[in-house]
Amino acid sequence: MANNIKESAGGWALQITKPARKADLIVEDDDGEVTRLAEVYVYGFDSLLLIIDAENVSTSHRAELVASAAEDTNSIHQGAMSSVGIAGNGYQVQLPGCREAGFEIGNSAPTVVDQGLIVIHNRSSVQLAENLLTIRRSQVSS
Repeated sequence: MANNIKESAGGWALQITKPARKADLIVEDDDGEVTRLAEVYVYGFDSLLLIIDAENVSTSHRAELVASAAEDTNSIHQGAMSSVGIAGNGYQVQLPGCREAGFEIGNSAPTVVDQGLIVIHNRSSVQLAENLLTIRRSQVSS
């Protein structure tokens, strides 16, 4: 089940504990202690947000993902640095540009995930989200 976009002290955010682990945006030791919280880029497009690991996704790979999303949505909104942070018993990410991308507080925010990438979509953009994962998988395997 997808989490909902919420308002937090730093602005709009999304709880992403499971997706962040799967995308390697957080690293925990054997005792469950955090050893890495990723700095990320958040890019907004109509009905789509990309969260990209700033350290482990190369600039050229990031550019390819952003260009593809912009071309397929015919849009691009704010792109900004953000970070994964501890929130309650899990992790969340601040979402600059979320409103411009067409999301609102309380919206369900389904995600698809690959190494270094979380794509937040609304149900109408799920195919584009899957296409971006295909691009990312190709990048990782090359």
